[in-house]
Amino acid sequence: MSFEINVAGADDVARMAEWAAAEGWNPGNTDALAFHAADPGAFLIGRLDSRPVACISVVRYGAAFGFLGFYIARPEARGKGYGIKIWDAGMARLKGRNVGLDGVVAQQDNYKKSGFRLAWNNVRHEGPPPPDAKPPVGVTLVDARAVPFDRLAAYDRRFFPEARDSFLAPWIGLPERAGLVAMKDGALQGLGVIRTCRAASRIGPLYAASPDIAAALVAALAAKTGAQAVAIDVPDRNKPAVRLAEQMGLKPAFETARMYTGADPEVEYAGLFGVTSLELG
Repeated sequence: MSFEINVAGADDVARMAEWAAAEGWNPGNTDALAFHAADPGAFLIGRLDSRPVACISVVRYGAAFGFLGFYIARPEARGKGYGIKIWDAGMARLKGRNVGLDGVVAQQDNYKKSGFRLAWNNVRHEGPPPPDAKPPVGVTLVDARAVPFDRLAAYDRRFFPEARDSFLAPWIGLPERAGLVAMKDGALQGLGVIRTCRAASRIGPLYAASPDIAAALVAALAAKTGAQAVAIDVPDRNKPAVRLAEQMGLKPAFETARMYTGADPEVEYAGLFGVTSLELG
């Protein structure tokens, strides 16, 4: 049998999103369009006698960071060595970089054997959106698309290790999603994006200068899209973010291990209330 690894096309990336949905990851309905724009060469598909059976994404950000995701072997292809082959091909593409991933907790030991170490866990909190929470005095919420993109990109950079403009622009502007920015005295105080998913609508990123701003963004995003349930992947190293999720009545539903091959990136963790994407960081 012939096993070949190739760069995935747009249709393959959409297939990878479907595989992720089958694994219970609940990707957004239009996420694949932003994923492919982030780094078109980053998505690898493994084919066994021309049939897709395995995949991985290995996105390069800047000169020194990379993020690994979509590491999936289809059930019929597991235990036969195809997964490790596509893993090795992906890691070769990120050679020399600090690589991050969000993996299921049960696979932590396997990732450690490949040179990763645990940084924190992301705990998905899910449930009906909270009742309307007003922003603090002096803070207003505006449509993210009305804010100059260079300002949004600079703000995102405070919470992510490298610039990711080619990903962020479609992530905010694609169909079936909405983005809001919290402003005070002309300065950005928060950013949230909600997108329609297979199940609960996921909110990410969720950045905020304070828990009450984060709560206001969650309530407003849900109201803007009519979401009946929301899900936020909350980094457990931000204790106020975890407390806020609990106070909003959201329940833990899923957990992943954020791991790196190098040091934890220097970002503003205190303002990180929800990660953008478990697949791309």
